[in-house]
Amino acid sequence: MNTPVKERPVLWTPSKERAENSRLAEYMRWLEQNRGLTFADYPALWEWSVTELEDFWETIWQFFDLQSSAPYTSVLDRRVMPGAKWFEGTRLNFVEQILRHVPDRSDDLAISARSETFGTEQLTWADLHAQVSSLAAHLQDMGVAKGDRVVAILPNSPASIVAFLATASLGAIWSLCSPDMGDVAIVDRFAQIKPKVLIAQDGYVHAGKTVDRQGILATVAESLPTLEHRIVLPFVGDLPEGAHNWADLLDRKADLEAEQVPFDHPLWVVYSSGTTGNPKPIVHGHGGALIEGAKQSLHQDMKAGERFSWLTSSGWIMWNSQMLSLSQGMTLSIFDGAVNYPDLNVLWQFVAEEKLNYFGAGAAYFGTCAKAGVTPAKDFDLSNLHALGSTGSPLSEDAYAWIYKEVKEDIWLAPISGGTDLMGAFVCGNPMDVVRAGEMQARALGNAVRAFDGAGNEVIGEVGELVCTEPLPSMPLYFWGDEDGSRLHESYFDTYPGVWRHGDWIEITPEGGSVIYGRSDATINRKGLRMGSSEIYQAVEGLDEVMDSLVVDLEFLGRESFMPLFVVLRDGLTLDDGLKAKINTAIKNGVSARFQPNEILQIAEVPRTISGKKLEVPVKKLLLGGNPETVVNRDSMANPDSFDRFIAYAAERETG
Repeated sequence: MNTPVKERPVLWTPSKERAENSRLAEYMRWLEQNRGLTFADYPALWEWSVTELEDFWETIWQFFDLQSSAPYTSVLDRRVMPGAKWFEGTRLNFVEQILRHVPDRSDDLAISARSETFGTEQLTWADLHAQVSSLAAHLQDMGVAKGDRVVAILPNSPASIVAFLATASLGAIWSLCSPDMGDVAIVDRFAQIKPKVLIAQDGYVHAGKTVDRQGILATVAESLPTLEHRIVLPFVGDLPEGAHNWADLLDRKADLEAEQVPFDHPLWVVYSSGTTGNPKPIVHGHGGALIEGAKQSLHQDMKAGERFSWLTSSGWIMWNSQMLSLSQGMTLSIFDGAVNYPDLNVLWQFVAEEKLNYFGAGAAYFGTCAKAGVTPAKDFDLSNLHALGSTGSPLSEDAYAWIYKEVKEDIWLAPISGGTDLMGAFVCGNPMDVVRAGEMQARALGNAVRAFDGAGNEVIGEVGELVCTEPLPSMPLYFWGDEDGSRLHESYFDTYPGVWRHGDWIEITPEGGSVIYGRSDATINRKGLRMGSSEIYQAVEGLDEVMDSLVVDLEFLGRESFMPLFVVLRDGLTLDDGLKAKINTAIKNGVSARFQPNEILQIAEVPRTISGKKLEVPVKKLLLGGNPETVVNRDSMANPDSFDRFIAYAAERETG
């Protein structure tokens, strides 16, 4: 791909005071005082961080005063991927970094939660410590020890966080699924890791309706033969026979002594989207999650005592990422419910009433608000809000414009892109720099992110494959059950030997910013010109009539490619010739006449993963003749019924 650099307008510039008071500026002052290092600008700092890799990560350890019971003997054994060994010799526990805030802030709020199911719940740091200590003691009584797996089917709630911290404090391994996932999807994940304990909530309320999950939980439990104990949070029914009641496990006064484990001891197992085939069980370690989270707090400007929230389900890696706010001594505010019930203002009301300083959500949520004409600045007091985060998919320039017009003019908008695979971000925010429309501000410190062309050469100002050329401490330890490492290698290292290929198109700008153009395996290739799908979405979804869209390029051997565009229209509208012409004109003017679709079709919903990503690749495989039963795992989808429309379209094309 060779899309030319486009000049993007500056939407926000930090004040001198704002920049100098940031955590990143504090870190740079620390480097000067303690290491004698000064840098002319952020690109120079970034270049040092990926060149002097060992020195950089050691300064992160020292700057954040990470706790360990035994010192490390080396920062990095050798620069290889996969297989790099970090901070060998050290003994630590991820949970200690979070609960270290208890003595000084015992009466302050650690967690503030609002749920359609349970209403409002608040935990002070003392409450959090007490509940974690009690549950950990009970889990020990159940025989849970270092290396055992504890799995849960819980919403984003205080209970899920307490359960995770209790599990990890014992050196046991945590894994979590959202309650709205199907039993097949849950079993596909949990059966791979053979859990000893299952913690689950038997129902919940969503959009005002009670959802009973008792049958699903029974099926899951029956399908996991290694289970020895079940812990249930009863909401819709009685406690199942033989199960422990959650509330009864929070009653014990107990001392908590976190099990000391090596840097690379497994912390949790998370899963790839699983849209095709069995989900990949990705194992992250205590140390990697701890130090990457600490570093990421520089890019998100996290400060103790402030209030943080990220809109996430418990099935998305952003649930795990919430922990870094607690590790920095922030108050974590949790929203568990429908974001459009009774209307889209419900979440902005939450932001205002919680007095949030930092709020993050998937890009699709901000796009939906923009399309719906939501006006948070007019309707709510957002005076405390000074930062917004976004991820999950590229945030469009239209969404940037809406945020600065309708949310807040003086706000730092810092989208990030990375993911489940590395439990972190490749590209992210810089609180000391300007925000440009449609761009992420910076490559993350310590992350040797580059754009490669097809020959493996680095390109600047052009679109290429997103790669990482140096190891990171938060890269997967391994995939569970991948004994010879072949599945891990095929996932990231089969294109450029020894280099991580992430699977996204990225442009690195001359100033050091970046733009993500979508998945590289969903490339659009029209008459030899290749690009990601995001620019087409930008043009199409910029129209008031179009709420959402999906495009795929069907490249047939020996024939010209065929590119259908699927659009979700505003309620009450029907796709006619006039609107088709308007869509084509938008693409011609915004992208190129070369990328006008061969066909435009109206659909009710764009199929998406649970984390909000458009399912371009499964749709492409289906329309190229793939088996409808195997091209996508419906249990991993947020809206599985939406795929039926594409199956019908594939059949029409085959018979037509």
